[in-house]
Parts: sequence; C-alpha cells; structure tokens
Amino acid sequence: MAQHSKRYAELASKVDRSKHYAVEDALQLAKETATAKFDETVEAHMKMAVNPAKTEQQIRGTVVLPHGTGKVPRVVVFAEGEGAKQALDAGADRVGGEDLVAEIDGGWEEFDILVAQPGMMKAVGRLGKKLGPRMPSKKGGTVDLDVAGIVKALKSGRVEFRLDRGGVIHAPIGRVSFTDEQLLENFFSLIDAVQVARPGGISGRYIKTIVLCTSMGPGVRLDVDKATTAAAKAV
Repeated sequence: MAQHSKRYAELASKVDRSKHYAVEDALQLAKETATAKFDETVEAHMKMAVNPAKTEQQIRGTVVLPHGTGKVPRVVVFAEGEGAKQALDAGADRVGGEDLVAEIDGGWEEFDILVAQPGMMKAVGRLGKKLGPRMPSKKGGTVDLDVAGIVKALKSGRVEFRLDRGGVIHAPIGRVSFTDEQLLENFFSLIDAVQVARPGGISGRYIKTIVLCTSMGPGVRLDVDKATTAAAKAV
C-alpha cells in the first residue's frame, strides 16, 4: 500500500470517506485541501460500468470545456501546403512534415498534443511505437483535413477523455484558481460529453463512481445520481 506524507494525511482527514458529496461541496473541499505552492489542477475520475477489455464497450471522446483547463497546450501539427499555413495562423506551436517526423523519431518531444492531416499519417505511422497513445488519431479528434480548426479548439480548452485499462476515465476540469462557477460549468460539460459517448448496449448504471481531487490533494467522492442529474439540467 502506498505511504502518504504527514501533510497528505492531515488534508485527507478533512474528507469524510464514508460520505458522497454534492458537486458544489466537493469542489469547495477540493480547493480547501489544495495547499501546494502552484496552481493545482482540479481533476475528475470516473469509474465506469463497462468492461474495458471489450472493444464495443470502449469510451472515448472530446469536449471543449467552457472555461478551458487553465493551461494552453503546445500543439504540433503534421501538415503540408495550405493546411500548414492555416495551422500556423491558428496558433500551432510548430508545423512540419517528414522533417518533423524525423526529429520526433530522434527524440524531440517539446509538445503536448500532436495533430495531423490524414495524408500525413503514412509518414507519421512509423512513430507508433515511440508515441503510443500520443499518436494522432481520428477517434481522438486529432486527425482531420481541418487542422486549423483542431488547433483552435485545443488552444481554447478541448480535452480528450478515454477509458483506461482499469475502466476509469480521468480528465482535468480546470485549476484551483478558477471560480466555483467555472469549475461547475466545466464539470457539467465533461459529464454531458461522457454521457453522449455511452456505448450502445450498456443498460442500467453507466457511471459507478466519481471522485474529484486536485493534483496533490485527496479524493472527494460525489453522489453520482445528484451529479449526473445536475449536469443534465445545466447543459
């Protein structure tokens, strides 16, 4: 079992582990237990009632958070011709073709998200083993002819979410410095997008648990039914 510091234990003691909190109360508690010297990210972790081993029960999608994540990602684009120019105009941090593929293959990693034109994927494909889940993909919304549109969305706060091997979805919903209203709106937008991405054939409960926490803080469990009901009314 992981050993936590005395500081973490003191913060965790403020959270009633037997209680399922309302979203508003959970956000306030998460902020209260965020004592790091940096502006911590507020994260949502959702355990889903699906089997991650089954392809037809995979969950993956994107959502543009109304107030962004608090961080502007470094977006690098594989594009040529007019698309390359448009990507740069849209705010891409770097654009390239075969030259960029070669640099990344050689170890260059000064990026957060990679985007690509469909025609570039043959060249980008050789980076599959090196990049793993960071590879551009249609399912992840990072492969399209409209690379400029993708860049704008990513810079304005688009977040990709996906089911991990443990059946959990992890996603940021902002920073501790955000107002409660901003975090609520971002959270509700995320919940709505996850609901839309529900695989066909899944009946009954879809989201088992939801935990909110900050980068260095303890988890706060939500009342799932109240949270999803509130999100449905808000969006």
